[in-house]
Amino acid sequence: MIPHTIPHDPESFWTRANESFADLVSRTRPDALPHAGRGEQLAAGGTTVLALVHAEGVLMAGDRRATQGNQIAQRDIRKVFAADESTLIGIAGSAGFAVDLAKLFGVELAHYEKIEGAPLSFDGKANRLGGMIRDHLGLAMQGFVVVPLLAGWDERTGAGRIVGYDATGGHYDEESFACIGSGAAFARGSLKKLHRPGLDREQAATVALQALFDAADDDSATGGPDVVRAIYPTIASVGPDGLDEWTPERIGELAAAMLDERRAAPGGAHGGEEAGR
Repeated sequence: MIPHTIPHDPESFWTRANESFADLVSRTRPDALPHAGRGEQLAAGGTTVLALVHAEGVLMAGDRRATQGNQIAQRDIRKVFAADESTLIGIAGSAGFAVDLAKLFGVELAHYEKIEGAPLSFDGKANRLGGMIRDHLGLAMQGFVVVPLLAGWDERTGAGRIVGYDATGGHYDEESFACIGSGAAFARGSLKKLHRPGLDREQAATVALQALFDAADDDSATGGPDVVRAIYPTIASVGPDGLDEWTPERIGELAAAMLDERRAAPGGAHGGEEAGR
């Protein structure tokens, strides 16, 4: 049995001093937190995750490939998660630690809401995630870097927001779109050409697929739509109406239409009015 220091009085859990779940676990069960030697596929990485603002909120999409050196470690890893009904988190970096961070962040938000009786504000979520990354700095110095991307619907401003991070926990608001991962430069170039104000949710998803396709075209660590295995990028959107997680069937239909367009224009989609059709 693993020794621990959990208080005998369960009431001590439900105090505002314990509003941070990560801090609570670090005091009572530090062995349960990610540390050197834990996590799946420690050396696996390589990714492209992007987020873009659209007329109905904000959308996030990510490819499904994880690489280990020059080999494909996994073809269907999930890199985009719903932290709650209005917040999305995308991950890049050491796969095992990145997935652990995304899941822990979701638990952190749920724990805060139970303690306080109200959800954390979007700015509070951004700050809390930055603190969690900063707590991971020791592992980052050992090479296990995790860099997330945060997107969500801000009830205060009534708009979709995107926040990017660095490995030290610093976070910065992004205006219209953002990308992370090994294919980020290629995806960003595609989004510069295709993104425009006023895209609806469907058009934004098409633009996201185009950008991921461009990234996969030039970055071997990014996987494009795999029609043979029916493995498609993950897409989710949040807005005033809540969370919309796209099904593989829905993404597959959109990817098929996008691939048909690419056969006619293998060099890439055109910008302007045709970008989000």
